[in-house]
Amino acid sequence: MAGKLNCVIVSVDGSEESMNALNWTLDNIKLKPHDPDSQEPQGSIVILHVQSPPSIAAGLNPGAIPFGGPSDVEVPAFTAAIEAHQKRITQAILDHALEICAKKKANVKTQVVIGDPKEKICDAVEEMKADLLVMGSRAFGPIKRYKFST
Repeated sequence: MAGKLNCVIVSVDGSEESMNALNWTLDNIKLKPHDPDSQEPQGSIVILHVQSPPSIAAGLNPGAIPFGGPSDVEVPAFTAAIEAHQKRITQAILDHALEICAKKKANVKTQVVIGDPKEKICDAVEEMKADLLVMGSRAFGPIKRYKFST
């Protein structure tokens, strides 16, 4: 692709497909080069990971409290443990993505947001004014993989 892209977001979730999308981006996308005569920054690739909000439902389901007690009570120790676990997963995903980038000598930025992936990815594209969003696909539909020619 032409080297006029200012911001490309690659959404990663740790899956093989998302890492393939990152590899594809690094191999095929050309960013806007730095122009020393201009005030505009060089184009950038942003690796985006959306982490689920910590909740008992995301990790453990203790079930209803017997004798009619509330069933949606969150226990702080469980929430803290789940949050710590999610942070470790997020860090492992980013470490893997950055390892891929280092092998290709690519300079990238990372961003982690917490929430629903559908909403947060769209929000990030808007906020960063991204020119392109690249995501992996599990290919449940008729198209398994599409190769772009460059």
